[in-house]
Amino acid sequence: MTELRTEALSYGTRLRAVDVLARPGETVGLVGPNGSGKTTLLRCVYGTLRPTSGRALLDGDDLHALTPRARARRIATVPQDASTEFELTVRELVALGRSPHKRFWEGDTGDDLERADAALARVGIADLAQRPYPGLSGGERQRALVARALVQDPALLVLDEPTNHLDIRYQLEVLSLVRDLGTTNLLALHDLNLAAAYCDRLYVLRDGRIVTHGRPAEVLTPGLLAGVYGVDAAVVPHPVTGTPTVLYLPAGHPASTSRA
Repeated sequence: MTELRTEALSYGTRLRAVDVLARPGETVGLVGPNGSGKTTLLRCVYGTLRPTSGRALLDGDDLHALTPRARARRIATVPQDASTEFELTVRELVALGRSPHKRFWEGDTGDDLERADAALARVGIADLAQRPYPGLSGGERQRALVARALVQDPALLVLDEPTNHLDIRYQLEVLSLVRDLGTTNLLALHDLNLAAAYCDRLYVLRDGRIVTHGRPAEVLTPGLLAGVYGVDAAVVPHPVTGTPTVLYLPAGHPASTSRA
């Protein structure tokens, strides 16, 4: 089981001495307004940005001291936006998740393709296996990227807005799948109700700093929503699951204290 820890992780003015802990098997969510530093933090973890100071540690190993190939054997990433320029079928794209585990000249094996087919079935797009990836809708591309991450067999899964472009059914299915993998998961989410339902703990960012962190019921309070997001809201237990549910009050409503 894998533990991720960042120690005073900074990237210029966009990320300022951030300490985050994701314990083995946990799903940890990053929430906060646009521009708060969520994506920058994720990029510093999975290696497309090098921190200006601080460290990201995976089971005690400095991730930026590892080669890209060694890092890719341990971390799988689902980015917020992915290029659609490469002319691969969906099955070929998903099979690329096996690349870190092979020599660079090795092609896809039968096992690679079986893993790809199984992953496509898990995310509900097995029927798209032979379609060109660039021709997919945004939601279909997102599910294909999740499938590629699955075949990578990561110890840590990093996801940046994994529910973007997805219908509500697939938002729920993808997040349930992520939780059930048994990996340690770090993800950025805009939807606070999804974050509350699927994350064990949340870190709230604003202006590149951690405002607070803890279990969703500890973090998602009317005071925090007003202070960080500038919105009025009630937070009530879900009638079935008991998880905190945010009920927003429209700006301009007579009971609202925020300005339209």
